[in-house]
Amino acid sequence: MKPAAPSAVHHFLRAVAAPALIVAAFATTAPAAFAQASAPAGVRGTVTALAGDTLKVHENSGQDVDVKLAKDTPIRGVTLANIGDIKADSYIGTAAIPQADGTLKALEVHVFPASMRGMGDGHRPWDLGANSSMTNGTVGSVVVSNGRTVTINYKGGEKKVVIPQDVPIVNLEPGDRSLLVPGAHVVLFAHKEADSSLAANFISAGKNGVVPPM
Repeated sequence: MKPAAPSAVHHFLRAVAAPALIVAAFATTAPAAFAQASAPAGVRGTVTALAGDTLKVHENSGQDVDVKLAKDTPIRGVTLANIGDIKADSYIGTAAIPQADGTLKALEVHVFPASMRGMGDGHRPWDLGANSSMTNGTVGSVVVSNGRTVTINYKGGEKKVVIPQDVPIVNLEPGDRSLLVPGAHVVLFAHKEADSSLAANFISAGKNGVVPPM
């Protein structure tokens, strides 16, 4: 009997676990799962075309890059959420920066579906500016006052995060290549292959004009 092929959910779960490995590479070397000549690079920008297995992206920096896709490159959709979607026992991720009082100030928040609970659990460096971090975990306490202050619990620790009212909040959901249309906003991490071309590890693509904030 042949083993069952990996399901779409399997690939989606793998996609969200990837950031935990990728970001660690910024400080050291590429993780074993993506062992390449150089650490995975973050690409943020707008799709200009999808030609076969090549995604063309106009980066926010102004550069145009080509990124190769595999048949099973994980893709996740990003949709708008609101601060009311962040509740006790929600599983969330947030890029944030440290504050003088020891709390973190959110730069963005993404809410995981129930099937993603536990993926990427932990606290690690991120690449949205100096001293930024990414924390994935379960919301504990929630204090409502000019926004939200939440406690995020993860294996080995917890962080208190202040979420200002103007911080972008999004939902994540399984997606596919139909999201990669010209004008779609994407965030992806890619590694360099032997010929120096970029190949995507996973892609987050905004739906209906949403800009992935992570």
